[in-house]
Amino acid sequence: MHLTICSRALIATLLAMPVTLAAQQATTMPTNPWLALMIAARVHAKAHGAPTPVLSPQDATLLGDHPGVDVAQLHQAGFRVVPWTTNDPAKMRALIVLRVDGIISDRPDILQAVLKEESAAHPEDAAYFASFDVAAHRGGRGLRPENTLPSFENGLDHLSTTLETDTGVTADHVSLIWHDQFLNPQSCRRADGAPYTLENRVYTRDISVAEAQNTFICDKLHSTQFPDQKSDLVLSPVAVAFAAHEHLISPYVPTTAEQLFRFTRFYTDYYRTGPGKGHPEAATRAANAAKVRFNLETKILPFPNDPAGRSVAALPFPKPGAEPTTNHTTDPQAFVTALCGAIMRNHMESRAEVQSFDFRTLVLVEEQFPEIPTYYLTESVESLSSPLLPPSLRQP
Repeated sequence: MHLTICSRALIATLLAMPVTLAAQQATTMPTNPWLALMIAARVHAKAHGAPTPVLSPQDATLLGDHPGVDVAQLHQAGFRVVPWTTNDPAKMRALIVLRVDGIISDRPDILQAVLKEESAAHPEDAAYFASFDVAAHRGGRGLRPENTLPSFENGLDHLSTTLETDTGVTADHVSLIWHDQFLNPQSCRRADGAPYTLENRVYTRDISVAEAQNTFICDKLHSTQFPDQKSDLVLSPVAVAFAAHEHLISPYVPTTAEQLFRFTRFYTDYYRTGPGKGHPEAATRAANAAKVRFNLETKILPFPNDPAGRSVAALPFPKPGAEPTTNHTTDPQAFVTALCGAIMRNHMESRAEVQSFDFRTLVLVEEQFPEIPTYYLTESVESLSSPLLPPSLRQP
C-alpha cells in the first residue's frame, strides 16, 4: 500500500494540529455507511436545490442486537428514516420504539392497529404519531393483488398516508405501474384466455400501454404468501367505477402512474359527493385521499442491459422470488423523464417522491426535477460499497 502526496500532506497536517482539534476533526467523519451515504446524497441534492433525501432501509438492518442503521444518529444529522417492508406487529412495535418516521407495509390495516395502541400508550408523543407515515406497499398487497387499482383502493380504505408502488417504462414511454420488468404470469393472465407463462413472458419495455391494458388482467392471488388476499370486485367498488369511467376491460389491468393520480381524485369525489358519500367513514376517507402521498419506485437496477427486441429466448430465465441480474428495461433517463413528467403534469410534485435502489435515477431526479423528493432504498451493508453504485455515493 502506497500513500499519495495528498495523503502524506493530510497526515502531516493532522499531526501538526493540537490533539483536541484533531480529535474533533475525526468525529466529524461519519463511520456508519448509511449515514455517510445520506450525507453524500444530501450534498448532491442541496447543490441542485433539491430537498434533503430520505433513507428507506430494509427493516432487518434496523433490528436485532447489532443493527447497522442507527435511527437516532440519522435523525440527529437531519435525515428521515422510513424502513421497508414490515408486516409483523412485533417488528412494527420495535421500529416504532426507535421512532422511525414511517413504515412501508403490505398490511396497512395491521400497522394502523399497532399505531393506535402505541399512540394510546404514549400520549406524550402525540405529535410523533400524528406525523407517522403509513405507507401501503404496492397498495397493500396483503389484502389485494399488488399494484392494482383494487390494491390502491384498499390502501386508501385503511387511511394509508402514502401509496407505495413500482414503475417501469413502456414502449411508448409511459410510466406503467408494475414490480417486475415483465408482466409476471404468477400475477397476470391474458384476457383472451391464451396461455401465458414465463416462457412467453412480455416485458414492459416491449409493449405499449394500450397493449398492456387490452391484453392482461393481473388478478391472480398469492394465497400462500398472503392468505388474506382477495380479488372479489365487490370489495373494490371505487376501482370498478373508475375502470368503467376510463373504459378499461377490468379494474385489474396494469395501470399507469397518471391513472393512479386520477384514481385518487376519483376516490376522493366518490366519498365526498358520489355514491360513497353515505358510507360511515366517507368524510374521513375523502379527506385522507385528498392529501395522500405517492412513493414511486423506478424498477431499474445498476446492471448491464439485455439486448433490444421482443424475443425472450436469449434472456436469463427469471427465478421465482429472485431479483434480476440484468436489465430488460429502459435507461435511467427514460425512467426519470416518464415518471417525473407524469408527476409534474399532474401537479403532484408536492405529494410524490421517487425512490430507487438504482441511485443513478435519484441523482437525475435531484438534478432535473429538484421539486420532487428522493428516497434512497438500501438493503445490506455490502450493497453500499457495490462497484455498480455511482462513485460519489459508493461507500468504502
